[in-house]
Amino acid sequence: MESNQHQEGSMIYFNNAATSWPKPLCVAEAVSEAIRSLPGSANRGGLKEKDDMWACRSHLAELLQVTNPSRISLGANATYALNEAIQGFPFQGGDVVLTTLAEHNAVLRPLYRLEKRGIIRTVFVPVEPDGRVNPSTWWDYLERYHPRMVVFIHASNVTGAVNDAQTLARLAKERNATVVLDAAQSLGIVPVLPEIWGIDYVAFTGHKYLLGPQGTGGLYVAQRETVDPVYVGGTGIYSDQEEMPQEMPLRLEAGTPNEHSFAGLAAALQWRKENPVDGVSLQMRTEETANRLRRAGAKVVEVRGERTPVIAFSIPGWDPADVGDVFFDSYDIICRTGLHCAPKILSNIGAPAEGTVRVSLSRFTTEEEIDVLVTAVGELLA
Repeated sequence: MESNQHQEGSMIYFNNAATSWPKPLCVAEAVSEAIRSLPGSANRGGLKEKDDMWACRSHLAELLQVTNPSRISLGANATYALNEAIQGFPFQGGDVVLTTLAEHNAVLRPLYRLEKRGIIRTVFVPVEPDGRVNPSTWWDYLERYHPRMVVFIHASNVTGAVNDAQTLARLAKERNATVVLDAAQSLGIVPVLPEIWGIDYVAFTGHKYLLGPQGTGGLYVAQRETVDPVYVGGTGIYSDQEEMPQEMPLRLEAGTPNEHSFAGLAAALQWRKENPVDGVSLQMRTEETANRLRRAGAKVVEVRGERTPVIAFSIPGWDPADVGDVFFDSYDIICRTGLHCAPKILSNIGAPAEGTVRVSLSRFTTEEEIDVLVTAVGELLA
């Protein structure tokens, strides 16, 4: 089939770690209804009885098991949230920030910016061949560098390996470090429990495993923490103040919010609660798919222990970008190839310099779709 003949319904979608698809039907219906309805309040007048932003906050507080929904600010995505947590933190010149070689550019680039300005010094912790942080190595770096802040990804967007966030956070708090968790790849698929684990900031997005629309996400800020807003502007109330209000979530929510998309996220969160994901079955399916790809001849990054439904691999003799093109043009498969916005992890996991092929499953992935994927790999190596 020629690429210009592809029909949406015929495609096999293996790119859920980028944006989940399909969404529950109620998500599109909620977005449509919100666009057609009078705008909600958002502190600016409107229909106060229909507050999709607060509905999202309430659902998220329940999911995160945090006591105060107001500690959750809502914004465009995890990248915005990470910038708020990192660039808004009250660093003093020369503070050390400890992070890992598995991080996404949403963490790396804010750190680079602060380092270039002489505000911080960044230290990178190596990761295991599956992309996971070894707690012993983590402690060694904490002891050696005494960081003011640690920032780490909960689940690798390249390999799917899930870090032991509770242990890493506990060790960091023993060294009096502020803890920032990137939960873009984990929230909605594995537990994220900041109050129980002692995590200060959690950045998340709505369009991956929460099954919501793009343009949604947010930042949880612990009760004991504050942050200087990166974005300032109107809040609809306290308009006589020269600076952003101190109270959360207003402090981090300048400007008119993306209310119709948050209506979709609220619907997705409600749907998830009524239809909980079977994480054990999804992990078993992911591991079996990885084994089948390995038997077909792919060089698969091996991940042991808890993981998200992400598989990274390469095909001997093939450039990853070419594999993606052939998958799409000849097999109707949508996947992701290249560096995955996490360029530092490649050397740790033994990946080629040009990156990997990444397939990411969802609860909606069928065995027939996995069969096509495995067949495609086998035929590329035939």
